[in-house]
Amino acid sequence: MSGVRAVVTDIEGTTSSIAFVKDVLFPFAKRNLDGFVADHRDSPPVRECLDGARALAGSPGLSDADTVALLRQWMDEDRKATPLKVLQGLIWEQGYARGELRGHVYPDAVDGLRAWHSRGFRLYIYSSGSIAAQKLVFGHTAWGDLTPLFSGYFDTTTGPKVESPSYARIARELALPPAQVLFLSDSVAELDAARSAGLHTACLDRGETVIPAGHGHPTFHGFATLDPSAFNP
Repeated sequence: MSGVRAVVTDIEGTTSSIAFVKDVLFPFAKRNLDGFVADHRDSPPVRECLDGARALAGSPGLSDADTVALLRQWMDEDRKATPLKVLQGLIWEQGYARGELRGHVYPDAVDGLRAWHSRGFRLYIYSSGSIAAQKLVFGHTAWGDLTPLFSGYFDTTTGPKVESPSYARIARELALPPAQVLFLSDSVAELDAARSAGLHTACLDRGETVIPAGHGHPTFHGFATLDPSAFNP
């Protein structure tokens, strides 16, 4: 296959509704934060999140209660802090397992991802949500488990999504030249960073947010008209 060989896609506003993340997932994690930490404070993953939040805040002596309060503040601020994202993922995992949550994916994204996978494109996710949270969204949808479509996942441990080196790092991990990777997002800042690293880019404008004009990235309103093979080196 010449040209693009791998597609890396954002989730929120790209494959899935911003409203699902904003109005369903985030409030669910916030409602359940105190109870979840109280029930699981001795489990290694939760302890690691609490310790990580304290370290990130530069306050290693914070009590668990004060750390939970800090995490709640970060939720309000929509901080892209890895300890918070991991803890949110653990809370969502419990919600999905109990049938209280179901991942939202646009129907055209489901069709597009399946079609691209069948054509041999390698598919990846790059989201500010943790890798565990990404797998939960695609593992519990109205169309069943979509995770077999993906070859890998990237989150904030790879680097900030608005910084070019993050995308160069992804291309290296895929063992592909940047020009053979297509990145999809609704964020112009993310697309600019990816383009500066040499990746192809496509902007998804689903009408959920205002995307500034004149950004210079090919724009699509869904996956139905987006063909990765149309992006040549």
